[in-house]
Amino acid sequence: MKRNRRPTVERRSPALPTPDRRPTVERRSPALPTPDRRPTVERRSPAKALRRRIGIDVGGTNTDAVLLDGTRVVHAVKTPTTADVTTGITTALRDLLREAPASGGVSAVMIGTTHFTNAVVQRRDLTRVAAVRIGLPSGASLPPFVDWPADLAALVRAEVLMLEGGHEYDGRPIVPFDERGMREAARRIRAAGLTSVAVASVFSPLNAECEERAAAILTAECPDVAVTLSHHLGRIGLLERENAALLNAALIELARRTTRAFTDALRASGLTAPLYLTQNDGTVMLASVAETFPVYSFASGPTNSMRGAAFLSGLADAIVIDVGGTTTDIGSLRHGFPREANNVVEVGGVRTLFRMPDLLSLGLGGGSLVGADGAAVGPRSVGYRLIEEGRVFGGPTLTATDIAVAAGLVDLGDRRRVADLSGDLVKAALARMHATIEEGVDRMKTDAREEPLVAVGGGCFLVPERLPGVSDVVHVRHQAVANAVGAAIAQVSGEVDQIFQNLSREEAIATARRLAERRAVEAGADAAGLQVVDVEDLPLAYLPGNSLRVRVRVVGDIAERRVV
Repeated sequence: MKRNRRPTVERRSPALPTPDRRPTVERRSPALPTPDRRPTVERRSPAKALRRRIGIDVGGTNTDAVLLDGTRVVHAVKTPTTADVTTGITTALRDLLREAPASGGVSAVMIGTTHFTNAVVQRRDLTRVAAVRIGLPSGASLPPFVDWPADLAALVRAEVLMLEGGHEYDGRPIVPFDERGMREAARRIRAAGLTSVAVASVFSPLNAECEERAAAILTAECPDVAVTLSHHLGRIGLLERENAALLNAALIELARRTTRAFTDALRASGLTAPLYLTQNDGTVMLASVAETFPVYSFASGPTNSMRGAAFLSGLADAIVIDVGGTTTDIGSLRHGFPREANNVVEVGGVRTLFRMPDLLSLGLGGGSLVGADGAAVGPRSVGYRLIEEGRVFGGPTLTATDIAVAAGLVDLGDRRRVADLSGDLVKAALARMHATIEEGVDRMKTDAREEPLVAVGGGCFLVPERLPGVSDVVHVRHQAVANAVGAAIAQVSGEVDQIFQNLSREEAIATARRLAERRAVEAGADAAGLQVVDVEDLPLAYLPGNSLRVRVRVVGDIAERRVV
């Protein structure tokens, strides 16, 4: 689409190095092993170090919970998601512990939630934000919130403050940072009673000096304000990076309330284990740390399913399809982790560019509405009301689950309630669903070779047994709660993606690794078991000082903790 090529304020110069210096990840990165030593899920995941954990995943239809003892799923429960989310989690925990008391103790509880995504999509529970843009005299024509949907901008936008400062693409200051103006802006924010601020400076991923100085001034003038700095979240591309920071700032208060409610739910269940929230890269962070970056939970549900599929199937590289009650999510596993998206991702109509899994979401699930002739299935769904609305459960609505029961694909509810469906209608509906899945899988493949497809989710009975370009459709035990399994096995990660100057390649990578390891430990990882899972480096010919962009990601098992 044309708007995905929309230039940003920062697109000032050629972004690519000269062809003869442009590296590939395979040629430059030490992270990828040789083919005969390709990592397996067992080497890459915490499967061998797992203790007793509880994983919970909140979906649009169901809230799933599992208790893992090492690599064994002790028990799993599936309960309807409630409107306030927290009640569903409390119910799932109560049912899980009633059926499988955690007499041996639980080392950690991991929760994946749609709370923050839903808040943006549904335009609710958002905090008004002060946007500080550092970059004048450049960037004045495209102010913060310029490309937001009007209704969402009206809810979030409070103050827009634009100051002189920022840097050029080669690291030189555009003009000196206006510290006096920043202090005046901070006092204005304090006088307005605002509690959340997003700061974005031109080319801050190259040089974050202006953002860091702005944060220091805000902290001094407004001690109680929450500050989100764009270089902690996004990449080069001012508008998209700023948008990610603004969304994060709008969600911080909700994140604090949510983690507090989750903690209370654990205590009410008699658990004293530490609480972690899942992120969209397949890892977790301590709830107290994760609440600072709620946007990292966007799309964490499908990511949990993909990690659970890798764990349950033993496959490190595969296509994963997760069919829920409302949507079907398709993604690609690479070395046991979701493939990362490299393009702009819209969240609630807002263009962002930060760490997100490469996913395709389809409006097809077990609760999808089926047309009278079977030619149309979805995207509308009865969602968590399936057990009330579906015909096999005594309701009046024809859903994809009813079609599957009539076709003999699954045994749910009362099959006699769909005995009157004509064979032509059932065949047409199945053909429509299979065609939708086939097209989605083909869109997510990156080459023509056949790959295995791991089918998970409560609605995975809708996946046909044979698909073009798929070597094998793999079904696994506990596939209906793979999302909660993925949450339970998650490790803690630390990531650095920044530009280093006047260092050799080896020194730059080593420095980035130390920073990534420090971030992982701060997020709750055990420092003794950290390992690098991804390294990329890219020389930047258009920057001075032997500039090198380095991205390093490390993961490790959670550290031993005894209290929430």
